[in-house]
Amino acid sequence: MNDFYKCQACQKLVKVINEGKGELSCCGGPMKILSGFGSINEILDFAIEKEQEASQFYADWAKKLTSPNLDPDQLFLLRDMFEQFSQEELKHKEKLIGVQAGNSFRPSKQATDLKIVDYLVDIMPFPNMDYQEALIIAMKREKASLKLYSDLAAVAGSEDLQSLFTALAQEEAKHKLRLETEYEKEIYTEN
Repeated sequence: MNDFYKCQACQKLVKVINEGKGELSCCGGPMKILSGFGSINEILDFAIEKEQEASQFYADWAKKLTSPNLDPDQLFLLRDMFEQFSQEELKHKEKLIGVQAGNSFRPSKQATDLKIVDYLVDIMPFPNMDYQEALIIAMKREKASLKLYSDLAAVAGSEDLQSLFTALAQEEAKHKLRLETEYEKEIYTEN
């Protein structure tokens, strides 16, 4: 099973790993199936859309963070990090658009996985997040993106497409590593 479904309301993605009965739903409505891409361009369009969504998420939350729980320096650092990630996601989008135009995009060096996020509880973003909560949300998002691109690489038909998705997975792994390193430095050392 390699079917992907997307919620039309919240944009959440679900990968089906075991076939079941019934219809997948989210936010009160049916989810739309995304598998069975008809062409490489459809896959690239999907990846471009995901990069745009990620950029918008980071840009929005860089502005929304207003927590009185945060030290002003931490708030500045977090906003700056989210703005940088927003810009990097836009660069990924531009690279994908370049691939559609015939350019290549190769994997970078594999990033170390500290696996910190693997042991943390999921939380939803909210404006008064503290520094730890904001880092957790960002790490979880990057882990999900890394997994998505790894899954897409596994089902890609051509070597070039596999290489593209592997490269994107590595880009997301680098973001995750930066966040986990910050978490380790700022949160683990406080305790």
